[in-house]
Amino acid sequence: MTDLYFQMGMALALVVGMIALLGVFLRKRQEKDGLMKVLGYQSLGPKKGIAAVKIGQEVLLVGVTASDLKLLKSFDDPLEDPAPAKAAQPKSTIADIAERLGKLKAMKDALYAVK
Repeated sequence: MTDLYFQMGMALALVVGMIALLGVFLRKRQEKDGLMKVLGYQSLGPKKGIAAVKIGQEVLLVGVTASDLKLLKSFDDPLEDPAPAKAAQPKSTIADIAERLGKLKAMKDALYAVK
């Protein structure tokens, strides 16, 4: 009877170990930089929002709904651009995008508070 419990325990340990190894493998695989990276997302309601997406050297501000994607604005990524920005026309930064997303969220919250 003890041998049966020992075999069952070893089989369970083997299955749990295999699941843990698979999890480590998949996590390492997901950490690789792909073509596209989501920098931020701000929900504006059910199935609606705005996302900042980095593709290569470009940052895209995209409006997202359940059935559609719309490009709102496109910028060059100032963090990886070695050329200095022109003084007459400063580039928008990722922090500026995050600030604007925060303002949009505050506007949404104020809109829902009125109802």
